[in-house]
Amino acid sequence: MGQVLHGSATTTHAVRAAIQRSKASIQELSERYGINPKTVQKWRKRGSVEDAPMGPKERRSTVLSPEEEALIVAFRKHTLLPLDDCLYALQASIQHLTRSSLHRLFQRHDISRLPVAGCRLPVAGCRGRQAEEAVQGLSGRLHPHPLPDSGLPGKPREGTSPKYGPRTASRTCSWRSTG
Repeated sequence: MGQVLHGSATTTHAVRAAIQRSKASIQELSERYGINPKTVQKWRKRGSVEDAPMGPKERRSTVLSPEEEALIVAFRKHTLLPLDDCLYALQASIQHLTRSSLHRLFQRHDISRLPVAGCRLPVAGCRGRQAEEAVQGLSGRLHPHPLPDSGLPGKPREGTSPKYGPRTASRTCSWRSTG
């Protein structure tokens, strides 16, 4: 298995280990490997040849406070509302909340996908009757609105297909939130 180096790396694991084992001077090693003397000093001090982790130790929002994050996570888990509905409900109390920051927060806390009752797959993975039952079972806030008919003579009505016959409810209804 090969080693993974970041884009600015000037040394490999083998060169780093050689620098750590060597008794030669810093200047001599920097000339031999064609690297900066500070790089030689850095690898001599380290006990490992692996790159040190950089960046924040734990992921957190730069926009939301920890209290706001906890409030939003509790709201999502309690209501099971979709992303946009959560955004509109929470923007009244958290004015600086954006859709992208809310989505990143949901991903960080692993709540970006809504659970579906009776379906072991995510909502996108459900098909047919299982998907219809899952959508109806999410909450009492959803109800079907039939799509309008074409109203033109000689044109098939919405909900029928000349080739496949009547369409299922999931293909003839648009789901709108009432709440």
